[in-house]
Amino acid sequence: MRGMADLDTLKSELLDEVNRAKSLDVLEDVRVKALGKKGRMTGLMKELSSLAPEERKQRGQELNQIKQEVVIKLEERQRELNRKALDDKLVNETLDVSLSIRPESQGTIHPISQVTEEIIAIFARMGFAVAEGPQVEDDYHNFTALNIPEEHPARQMHDTFYMPDRKDGTKMVLRTQTSNVQIRTMKAQKPPIKIIAPGRVYRSDSDQTHTPMFHQVEGLVIDEATHFGHLRGCIYDFCREFFNAPNLKMRFRPSYFPFTEPSAEVDIGCRRNKGELVIGEGDDWMEILGCGMVNPRVLENCGLDPEKYQGFAFGMGIDRLAMLKYGIPDLRTFFDSDLRWLKHYGFLPIDMPGGLTR
Repeated sequence: MRGMADLDTLKSELLDEVNRAKSLDVLEDVRVKALGKKGRMTGLMKELSSLAPEERKQRGQELNQIKQEVVIKLEERQRELNRKALDDKLVNETLDVSLSIRPESQGTIHPISQVTEEIIAIFARMGFAVAEGPQVEDDYHNFTALNIPEEHPARQMHDTFYMPDRKDGTKMVLRTQTSNVQIRTMKAQKPPIKIIAPGRVYRSDSDQTHTPMFHQVEGLVIDEATHFGHLRGCIYDFCREFFNAPNLKMRFRPSYFPFTEPSAEVDIGCRRNKGELVIGEGDDWMEILGCGMVNPRVLENCGLDPEKYQGFAFGMGIDRLAMLKYGIPDLRTFFDSDLRWLKHYGFLPIDMPGGLTR
């Protein structure tokens, strides 16, 4: 058994070896040789069993003290070497951000993002502002304020994603349309109002042309003089510019929506040529959006006098518009995270939306 002088020498040797370690691998070797199963300190600890109880206690305390100092020194040296390794990596692995990006690694903008910017740009030139609202909405703003009755199919579980109720019993849903933004805008802002509300919406549906989460943009104009002719002109100007079709054919078909009266669905002319869809001409028709004059009950629910104010609203699917404009056959591919698909249908960051030029 080593004497006190021998233990001091052992401690000095071990601490010196720790200090001289130039890498994490060398430091690990030092740790194993000192504290591993066959290490020097471990061997001395095993010899304690051959000592008398009093001597064993004293020598055990001395060995534990040395072990503790070695462990602390190992941790300090490990932190030093980690910092040095990081500093060396930062120095040696520099990146020249002024270099041109490699074509094979160039990112592209998703068609939905591009089309959203195109829509915003077109309506901005008409004087529309962009409004936003919550995606988790209460039942009142999503249904009741929009004059949607309790028995309406849209309220059913098979169509709507219901969330846990609030503590006060308020029913919560993932919004089924961005109309909730219209309600919140009318409650918070006095007319005149002229906004569009793009964003994500959610419905329990999934097939080639439907997904549980999709994107929608709704528009709202409220003032004292707006009429259906203004609505028709707004929709016509948008569609003509969005589809780049100066001679676009368009028709309004009477329809029904609880939140507008009168209501209409809008069709645009199209034709199919060898499997390719041509927008704006031909004898076929394709429905693209719903619209109408805001129902007086909706105005009353928002605290507006229907005898003084009137206006129009419209809503369309951003994903569907992207499919029509850029010839994308399956809606589900928008959300597959396939880089090959995105490279094919994506846009360069320098592409300007909505026909804008630099």
